[in-house]
Amino acid sequence: MAHEDKGKYFKKHPPDSKIDEDLKQEILKQTKDNNISCKTAEEIAGNKRLTLGEIGKAIDILNINIVECQLGIFGYGETKKIVKPAKDAAPELQEKIASSLKDGKLSCAAAWEIAEKLMIPRMKVCAACEVMQIKIKPCQLGAF
Repeated sequence: MAHEDKGKYFKKHPPDSKIDEDLKQEILKQTKDNNISCKTAEEIAGNKRLTLGEIGKAIDILNINIVECQLGIFGYGETKKIVKPAKDAAPELQEKIASSLKDGKLSCAAAWEIAEKLMIPRMKVCAACEVMQIKIKPCQLGAF
C-alpha cells in the first residue's frame, strides 16, 4: 500500500475479517512501536504453520506497519529502502530472475526461491533486480 494508506491497511480486507486470538496475541507480542519486521512475520508464519499471506492479512487488520523488508525494498526509516543496484549480477542469477518474471515483475516469493536455490542472500537477488530495472511485486505479506 502507498504511504497515504498508512494506518488504513485493514481496508484491503472485508470489514468482517477476523484474526485467530492466539495469532493476534503473538503478533502484538512481537510488535514494537506499531511495527513488525518482515523477518519476525516470517518466523511467526513458520511457528504457526501459516502462510506469509495469512500473517500479512492479520498484520493489516491490526493496522501494524511491516518494516525491514528482507529484500531491502521498504521499511528502513527515512531512506525507505536500503538495497543498492548490484555492480554486476552473475549470468545464472540474471537467467533465474528473467525466467521467473510475470508481467515484467519478479514476485517476492520468486526472489526468495531464487536466493534459496542459488544459496545467496535474498537482498542480493533484489540488488540484481535493481541493476536489471525489474520491480519486485507482489510482497508475500501484502505490503506493496
